[in-house]
Amino acid sequence: MDETHYISSEILHLKNLQEIISQNKSISLSEEAKINIKNCRSYLDKKMDTTNSPIYGINTGFGSLCNVKISKENLSQLQENLVKSHACGTGDEIPKEIVKIMLFLKIQSLSYGHSGIQLQTVERLIEFYNNNILPVVYEQGSLGASGDLAPLAHLSLPLLGEGEVYFDGKKVHSSEVLKHFNWQPIVLQSKEGLALLNGTQFMSAYGSYILLKAMKFSYFSDVIAAISLEGFDGRIEPFNELIHYIRPHKGQINTAKQISELLDGSQIINQKKQHVQDPYSFRCIPQVHGATKDTIDYVNKVFETEINSVTDNPNIFIEEDVIISGGNFHGQPLALALDFLAIALSELGSISERRTYQLISGQRGLPAFLVDNPGLNSGMMIPQYTAASIASQNKQLATPASIDSIVSSNGQEDHVSMGANAATKCFKIMENLERILAIELLNATQAIEFRRPLKTSSFLESFLKLYRENVMFVKEDRILHYDIIKSINFLNSFIIEV
Repeated sequence: MDETHYISSEILHLKNLQEIISQNKSISLSEEAKINIKNCRSYLDKKMDTTNSPIYGINTGFGSLCNVKISKENLSQLQENLVKSHACGTGDEIPKEIVKIMLFLKIQSLSYGHSGIQLQTVERLIEFYNNNILPVVYEQGSLGASGDLAPLAHLSLPLLGEGEVYFDGKKVHSSEVLKHFNWQPIVLQSKEGLALLNGTQFMSAYGSYILLKAMKFSYFSDVIAAISLEGFDGRIEPFNELIHYIRPHKGQINTAKQISELLDGSQIINQKKQHVQDPYSFRCIPQVHGATKDTIDYVNKVFETEINSVTDNPNIFIEEDVIISGGNFHGQPLALALDFLAIALSELGSISERRTYQLISGQRGLPAFLVDNPGLNSGMMIPQYTAASIASQNKQLATPASIDSIVSSNGQEDHVSMGANAATKCFKIMENLERILAIELLNATQAIEFRRPLKTSSFLESFLKLYRENVMFVKEDRILHYDIIKSINFLNSFIIEV
């Protein structure tokens, strides 16, 4: 099997990105991409030799300085100054996994031949990617319009031998890595700084990473909910396909079908019930989980469009002989989608916490707090507190970032998307969702033991067996922090193809 992925004009799907990252494939430019890059650069060089007209960011200043003409002998210095001056990120370092996706997506966007980048610049970025040289990029600094300027400046600094990178497990100055590989710093030509800094790769990398996890944990939400339903001795009727076909939202139908399949052959679900209805957190699993599935589908379409796009400015069109300054760097489509996804993921956590609350409430033959000798033992009392705290934080984080804007660059950039803030908030919500679901799993598996000797479905029994190899039944009080951590690690140990 070829372990190299060739960057080309073929549509890149998130499942392709997952495969490239998870299999640690190297990347290379296709011949098509090399030709596109070289032709675009050649066109721009000829244009700069034959025109004295101002072209934004190529022979002018940036932002509100767009009317300041720059002499030809200073064009390279202009681009280097741009990268250095825009490296103003602050806050926490972003996860290395997301930096690697940023690198990949920046290379992908530059490969289409509308950015005027040098081939050697793109190939140096590929060398960074293939050698796992990951620039230090900071969480704060992007307004999500004019592109992710500050984060992408930090991503680009090592091309100049500036900034810091992670290499061989250490954080070092990029000049040390260039020396290690006997590389010279890249001398940026006209337009290159803009090509590197204008773009949505910070937002896109975050969104792609979150989406891949969201698809996985959407599935786990169903699995864990099915175990909770069994632990609560719930009813199967709300998952009957008949009621979903008369309200045929795709996610709702698929969720009901999945829960039914997960519970197929269960002795617990098929036993006679003493109650007529279940609380909404059980009865409405198809409607709530399904709505999140539909949201994920929508957001996936937005991001698959974005990661196959050119998002710098200005853009060069060789055949039409025109260079157009526009706004493809504006993150509004991503900001709205990330806010929507944040709300949808927050709701998965909200309903999960409610199921945990129901399980510990001492109903339906279950002991209070799911432990023998309640009183002497507090059992699962406080994990629910923790889940409630996290679910509440998610609700606060789910307030949309995209409804905000703030004027920058002396009024030239007078509406911004705040998509970067939407991305980092959504990332935090995704992390929180993992923890809430891990707590529900801890409670659900505890509850189901009180239904023995009855068994659930063969699939869920196998899942429970794997879980019990990591987290034992709670007979009496112990430090449950470790059980929660083990539960999170257990869920993250699975690789689920999207």
